[in-house]
Amino acid sequence: MVFSHRIAALAAVVAIPLGIAATSFALTDNPESPKVPAKVELDSGSPTPTPSRPSPPLSDEVVSRPPVTDGPTSDGDADDGPDRDTGDDDRGEPGDDG
Repeated sequence: MVFSHRIAALAAVVAIPLGIAATSFALTDNPESPKVPAKVELDSGSPTPTPSRPSPPLSDEVVSRPPVTDGPTSDGDADDGPDRDTGDDDRGEPGDDG
């Protein structure tokens, strides 16, 4: 009796996905192949340039850098840079406290 339950479970595991796949395949549409025109005609004239707005002239203005301050910054991430000293890094170097 246990053997028949195992066979039924195995059949269900195989039959259910196969049934879903067969149903999905049967219900899909077969799209028509795209139809290509027999002859393509090109314009013989050259394209006319589209009028565009004139771009503003480039400026040679030099902008100064903002002043450097030693105070805290407003973003709060100033101390997250690569040079931040995080204390004990567990590398086992001389002078470690562990």
